[in-house]
Amino acid sequence: MSAWGVGPFQNEAAAEYAAEIVQDGAYALAEAFDVALDPDNDYLEAEEGHRAVAAAETLTAVLTGDTSALTDAALRAWVQNADAAELTHLRGHAMEALERVLGPGSELPDLWEDSEDADAWREDIQRLRAALS
Repeated sequence: MSAWGVGPFQNEAAAEYAAEIVQDGAYALAEAFDVALDPDNDYLEAEEGHRAVAAAETLTAVLTGDTSALTDAALRAWVQNADAAELTHLRGHAMEALERVLGPGSELPDLWEDSEDADAWREDIQRLRAALS
């Protein structure tokens, strides 16, 4: 697993995804949720899971104003200029995507299972779920 921390942007897939969010905005967020929730996808690969978690963190930052988990300066700037009212409709999709990331048929829980940071990773996902609810 190419990860260096439990935070939503502390892995290579999400760090690269930050640039896509800056470029494509709400479309990039919606796309990450749509991929995670695709009913034709029986198994959620780690990269898609990382992207869904990063999208949820970004949406949370827009809705709450808390950018502390964002590791990219350009993404923080995008979040600070984003209109929360235009993104609120994504909240339900983000919640569902996080459930899928944690559920069966998702690679991320398997990858974290034997790690000493598994509980911290799950707690961070639960933090996001609570912030979005």
